[in-house]
Amino acid sequence: MNVIYLDHISANPLHPEVKKAMIEYIETDGFGNPQGQHKIGDRANEILEAQREKVAALIGAKPEEIVFTSGGTESTNHAIKGVAFALQKKGKHIITSNIEHQAVSRPLRVLMKMGFHVTSVSVDRYGLVDPEDVKKAIRSDTILITIMHANNEIGTIEPIAEIGKIAKERGIVFHTDAVASCGNIPVNVDELNVDLLSLSANQFYGPSGVGALYIRQKTPIVPILDGGIQEGGRRAGTHNMIGIVGLGKAAELAMIEMPQRMEKLKFLKKEMIKRVLEIEDVTINGHPEQSLPGLLSCSFDYIEGESLMLLLDEAGICVSTRSACASGSLRASHVLTAIGLDYVRAQGTIIFSFGRDNTIEDIERTFEALKKSVNFLREMSPLYKRKK
Repeated sequence: MNVIYLDHISANPLHPEVKKAMIEYIETDGFGNPQGQHKIGDRANEILEAQREKVAALIGAKPEEIVFTSGGTESTNHAIKGVAFALQKKGKHIITSNIEHQAVSRPLRVLMKMGFHVTSVSVDRYGLVDPEDVKKAIRSDTILITIMHANNEIGTIEPIAEIGKIAKERGIVFHTDAVASCGNIPVNVDELNVDLLSLSANQFYGPSGVGALYIRQKTPIVPILDGGIQEGGRRAGTHNMIGIVGLGKAAELAMIEMPQRMEKLKFLKKEMIKRVLEIEDVTINGHPEQSLPGLLSCSFDYIEGESLMLLLDEAGICVSTRSACASGSLRASHVLTAIGLDYVRAQGTIIFSFGRDNTIEDIERTFEALKKSVNFLREMSPLYKRKK
């Protein structure tokens, strides 16, 4: 039985061209250190800078504004802590939203223990932040606003350009966590009015464990890793050259293939929604239009999401119930409770995230397994029997 993978929001399989580029690098240039003061080092540096140009092109940035990191978490930590430490004499107030990924909310909690103040603005039932709420939250000591570009659990795309305009007018540094969106939908740092942007290669068919932080020129920020002078002194540590080659190739391919990928993902999502709505007592989460093309969050009443996920796994279908980074938690998703779902309904949620290799046949097989699993679990539910 072929496995159907519908958990692309956790990680994507390597694009064959990415895999090929990484293998070619390993077999030809694969050991040089870009800091080396010799021909091998020069060659590695040339390759490094070529990848920087590709990543910059993906988001409309200048190559010198790209800092390579170990992934999205390091990127968001660097942005948040780096700006906070650089500007703490100016103020200690930071604004965020209540649906951020743990890679944002946890460093903010650390900063709160160090004396910083954080205002978390609420979202509406679709998961949208109101830019006016951000504007009202600004104080004289606000130094940073950090709001995610697209939510990784419900797919809602935030009005980042509007929020960025507000931040720019008030002279406040603005960061967006674009890990879930970058490489999947068009992202341009100037159009979004952001000073800092985080991205991760494994969200657009690159390798895991490598990402980047965009830092607009003249943005006040300090490094969070102490060590060498790599990345112009902004990020210490020997470069993950194999991963960076994969990131660069993935960025290059995303620019070429994005229109076709988006069209296909929108089609698959639309077909899945059509089928899921045939099941009674189901809620589709997230914004109906302003959302990622390949992500669908559904809450099934009278069902525990983990049980449904395990039954689908037995049927050869990989889905998730929440962010992979929070999958060990027994608490209901903070994103789902933030959009107004009660604890029980939030616990009955499944995330389907589609990819470039999925087909309509995958959707049909998934729906048949889903319908069968939902019926099986509801037949064991005392609440469902009482409702009937």
